[in-house]
Amino acid sequence: MTPEFTDSERTVRPRAYAGTARPATAARHAYPLATRDASFGAGIGLVLQSMPYALMRFGILLGYSVACIVWLVVTFGIGSWLGTHIAAAFGWVWTIGCLLAAGAIWGGVLRYLLHLVECGHVAVLTELITKGSVGNGSESMFAYGKRIVTARFAEASLLFGLNALVRDVVASFHATLDWVAGLLPIPGLESLSNIANIVLRAATRYLDKVIFSYNLARAPDDPWVSSREGLIYYCQNAKPVLKTAIWSVVLERVMSVALWLVLLVPAGLITLMMPASVRELGGLLTVLVAILLSGPIRAAFIKPVFLCMMMVRFHSAVEGQPINAEWDARLSTLSDKFRNFGRDTAQAMGASRLAGLFGLNR
Repeated sequence: MTPEFTDSERTVRPRAYAGTARPATAARHAYPLATRDASFGAGIGLVLQSMPYALMRFGILLGYSVACIVWLVVTFGIGSWLGTHIAAAFGWVWTIGCLLAAGAIWGGVLRYLLHLVECGHVAVLTELITKGSVGNGSESMFAYGKRIVTARFAEASLLFGLNALVRDVVASFHATLDWVAGLLPIPGLESLSNIANIVLRAATRYLDKVIFSYNLARAPDDPWVSSREGLIYYCQNAKPVLKTAIWSVVLERVMSVALWLVLLVPAGLITLMMPASVRELGGLLTVLVAILLSGPIRAAFIKPVFLCMMMVRFHSAVEGQPINAEWDARLSTLSDKFRNFGRDTAQAMGASRLAGLFGLNR
């Protein structure tokens, strides 16, 4: 279910800035839309249509989760044995070292791989939303996603940089909003600004992919120009897009918690299979195993549904809409990164982020 919007909510007008009054110009894009339905059911349909990507992400994350469970058994099992038979210090050193190694693998190789898979998935979903089918039918979804993303961004660091730029600019814009708490779908939370900020941060994780989708839909436009204008279009349509975003974040969290509770049962059974010395930490291990099992399902099948809803809401909101040039001036005053938006800035941010993922800037 998605909320309905009045005409007054469809456009957020910028505050006046001295010397920045400029008339709205014509729509900067001209691409078709095969769907304008931003409902939960339509989101499920789009995920089902792009199931190969969902299954790939699920396979990667499930493999990592299984490896983590085995790693936890080895880590705590050997750590317990060392602490019992040699010295407690040896057990702690072993346990902490193994946990840090697993975190390094996640922070480096796996996040990088998943980022590239996610960009390919967004390319496929954009094609389904705008045209109803992927490519000309002569290539697989994986081949199409790789070809489109590679054609627009030859270097992975540029992809990282673009997402980082968009996320930072969106965060700067969100910091100026004082009406978000009123959009929360849970009564009584309007006065809790920290809840609104948490929801906004979570929504931003979707919005950088939404802007990336707009970028791809604008092909063969310059990706830096289309991404910049996509940010302006988002600001013009912040209320309807954020309404969908907030509903998405809340429902995604509710579904994730419900999934985790269901998976506590098999997680408990896995804990019972562990050595007796490890079962002493049964409650903690059961919670960790349930998180590791629910994570792949959440990332591969739940979150993409809400991403699809956000993408459709954005594309339908900006369809044929003139761009208000006043937002260019306002965003430039809010964010240095928007003012300097371009390949060089994205390259620098992307290289820094890649270095951070692989620990090269420590």
